[in-house]
Formats: sequence, structure tokens, C-alpha cells
Amino acid sequence: MDGEPLEPCSQCGAPSARGQRYCLTCGARVAPDPLLAGLLARIGAPADPDVPAEPGPVAAMRPVGKRRWLNVPAAPRPRVWAALAVGFLGFGVLLGGAARRPSPAALASARAPLRVVLANAPSPAATEGAPASAEEAPAQEPESPASEPGATPAPASSAPAPAAAKQEPAEGSSNPAGGQGAASAPATKLPKIRRVFVVMLSDEPYASVFGPASSAHYLSQTLEHKGALLVRYDAVAHEQLANELALLSGQGPTPETASNCPTYADLAATGSGADGQVTGSGCVYPAATRTLVGQLAAKHLKARAYVEGIDEPSASAGACAHPVLGQSDPSSAGAPVAGSYATFRNPFVYFHSILDSPSCAVQDVGIGRLSADLALGGRAPSLLYISPDRCHDGEPTPCGSTSPGAMAPADAFLKQWIPRIEASKAYKEGGLIAITTDEAPSSGEFADSSSCCGQPLRYPNLAPPPPGGPTGHGGGTVGALLLSPFITHSSTSQEPYNHYSLLRTIEDVFGLGHLGYAALAGVKPFEPSLLATVKG
Repeated sequence: MDGEPLEPCSQCGAPSARGQRYCLTCGARVAPDPLLAGLLARIGAPADPDVPAEPGPVAAMRPVGKRRWLNVPAAPRPRVWAALAVGFLGFGVLLGGAARRPSPAALASARAPLRVVLANAPSPAATEGAPASAEEAPAQEPESPASEPGATPAPASSAPAPAAAKQEPAEGSSNPAGGQGAASAPATKLPKIRRVFVVMLSDEPYASVFGPASSAHYLSQTLEHKGALLVRYDAVAHEQLANELALLSGQGPTPETASNCPTYADLAATGSGADGQVTGSGCVYPAATRTLVGQLAAKHLKARAYVEGIDEPSASAGACAHPVLGQSDPSSAGAPVAGSYATFRNPFVYFHSILDSPSCAVQDVGIGRLSADLALGGRAPSLLYISPDRCHDGEPTPCGSTSPGAMAPADAFLKQWIPRIEASKAYKEGGLIAITTDEAPSSGEFADSSSCCGQPLRYPNLAPPPPGGPTGHGGGTVGALLLSPFITHSSTSQEPYNHYSLLRTIEDVFGLGHLGYAALAGVKPFEPSLLATVKG
């Protein structure tokens, strides 16, 4: 720097060389930075830091230290900030949507049908599974060597069914309990049910039995408030007998069973159809036709029908009563008479495997025998099928000249027997009561032939429906009510079920194979959560 004149610092007066940017003595800027000067010029600020900036929207003064000011761009206006924020948020939503993988479970068509649960309550046995083998099934003592029909071991296809598959809670289901942890998890296995009571009413639609206008106040109010109501439970055919036989065997109707068999004749089998169906016409099934009664007998478990109007002091018919084969059955037609017995309300006598057994008179008895069997506790039958007579089964036809028809007499029958069942040890130790109706009316104001659960649109033994008539051969919506020590609070299910579902559930309870149409893919057993409700 020799030869170059020195210039004094404007702050402290110290000499500085030409082109020197900062004073070595006090640190003050001596000459502007060319690059900085260019940048400042672009934003309208003076190149000389000592010259005040021109006022404008893009420049502002900001203090640096205690002695200097630096021109910087002004902050954006509030509207600009808001526009920037909205833009960034929108970009984030688009980016998240593009990265999200759609879930098939979110589609309505992939969800399970709606199930509404109203106050649930757990049971100590809620998480226990149903017996899957004869060893786990409740042990019972036979009454006599001849008291168990169908003792021949069941074919290999009736091997115990696998445990119920885990079911996810249905979309739209509600749990008022709102619990957490294990208490809020849905049950995936049926509890250890040891005996099933089936109470079969007759020929009434859902509204008459469980609806708000039902005259069966004990059933539709007292019992319904402590059980599980199946709103979408359907019969599978018309008339009464066809549904009762379907529940015991999984068989579809024949023309004769669909008219309550006015002639009590053998079923002339023409072969075996799909889904284990016996094809042909007639009423009484061959001995080779498999039944729930035979399935239970093969596992040394008992089944018994309690039919009001037979084998009682005032009854005109004895145990296992039925017309002579090939003869007409007067009880299948006409108005019922007080105390009369109707053969078509007794499905046990339409299977030769039961009818021809010496134990039929032990297995097919009057309603009076029920009290004695309830006192047996753990030795009571595993299946107790209860059939009121035509004066007390709920059918709309008046019974006699003084007895009212419809549901009032049926309600009185239930009020007489359900408390006895509930008070018994046989029920308290793993009992399940299913109260339902064999069919909805097939004609008249409340006629209903709807169906559910993937049952065949056409049964192989029936002719196609007439043109312009109802499609399919359903028996209409009848509803069902489940009562059990495992059900401690009322609940309502809108899952679709039918008589084949009840058969399949009973088979699962006792570790049996599935008979006939109970094995259809669309037929589901009852949800375990119905019998293992969550405490509310």
C-alpha cells in the first residue's frame, strides 16, 4: 500500500488505506461492500449506510447495536401471511390424501350388517369356549340302555366343528358401557352353554310377538328387557311343520310338510340332493336322515320334546303320539279345540330314527314332565324342545268358544313356565332359552314370505313359485328372544338369522357338525357377544 494516500476514519480519525472497508482501530465501515451495495440498490436502499433509506413499502429501518441502522425488507402484510398459511395447509391436505392407502373395510359394501347393542353386561364365563369334544361336553347319565336313540356313531362328516371364528364388531354397533381394556373387547367364543331350551310359538309375525302393540306383555316387556332380542330372525318356509323340521335336521320342506302333512305318510325318497337334502315327497323322513337328536345321542347327550297335550292326565294321546302311517291327520286342519293335540306341532314324530326307537316314549313327552327334568340339575337333557298346544302357542285362530286367540294365551303359558326354568339349577348352570315362532302368516293382512341368510331361493322338493307371486320360499320375519345367565342386561341385534342359524348355534355349542342347510355359507351362528354382553 506504499505510495497510496491514507484517508482518516470518519469516526475516530485513524488513517486508513484506499479501498479499506473497515477501520482497524474502531471497526467502523470506511467504504461500502460492492456486493452489498448492489443488493441494497435492488431493494431501493442507499449504498452508503450513513444515508437514510427512502420511505417505501419494501424498506424499513432496524437498529443494529447502539450506533448503526441497517435497511431490511419490510415484513409481508397480514393478508399475505393468511394467503401463505392457507396455501401451505391445502398443500398438506393434498399430500396426505395422496399418501393415504384406502382401506377396503371403509367401504359400506365390505362391512358387516348393522348390529345394535343396548346395555351389555359381562359374565365370568364370557371368554370361555364351547366344548369342542365329547370329553369337554357336560356328562349326563342315560336313563336306561334303550333311552338313547340313534346310538350309532355319527359319520365322519359330523366331527366336532372348529371353534367359532373371531368376529370383528359390526360397523355402526354401539356400546353404552364405553369400557376399556378386556371389558370392552368383543367376545369371540360362545360361553360354556350346557343345555338349550327352545320354546316354539306359532304363526305370528314379529310385530305381534315383540312389537310395541303386542298383547304378550310378559314376553315383549319383562323378558325382552333382560334378554337379547334378534330383530331380523326369519322363519325358513311355510307352514309350521316345515320350520320345525328344519330346526331339527336342516332339511328343506316337501310339498306335504309345507302344508302340515294332512296325511301322515312316509317320505318317498328319490335320492340325495345338494347340501345334504333328502329329495322326494311325503312326511316322515327315513331312518337314515340325520337329526340333531341323533347327533346329541352319538355324544351321549339327551334331547327331549315337551309337547303340551300328550302324555298327561287330561290328554287323549300318549307319549310319542302320532296317526297311523298312511292315514289322514285330522289335527292338521280345522280350528283347535281346548286341550287338543296337533301332530304337526311335534316334529320329533316325523323322523323314523326317533319314531322307531324304543325310547321315543321317553323322549317325546307331555309338558308336565318338564318340572321333573328341571329338578335334575346337571342331569337334565341337553336339548329341551318345548311346544305349547294350539290354545297357547300364539296362533291367531281362536281356541274354543271362550279362550281368546293370538298372543295373550301364549304369554300366560310363558309366564307359567319361564320363571320355573330360570329358577332351576339346570338353567342357572349354563342354560340358554330361545323363544321364537315357527313362521309368520302365509296369507292375510300380515302375510310375509321374506327370507335371509343365503337360504335357497328355491327348495328342491317344491315347485317354482307361480309367475307374479312372491319369489323364494321364506317364512317371514318372526324374531327371537334369547335368555341366559350369560346375558345380564337387555340387548338388541339386527344381524340376520333364521332357524338354520339356531340349529347351527346349538351344534356349535355341543361341538357337532352342521346338518343340511345349517352348513350353508350364508348361515351364521349367533354372535358370541350376544351371550357374553359387556357390563353397562
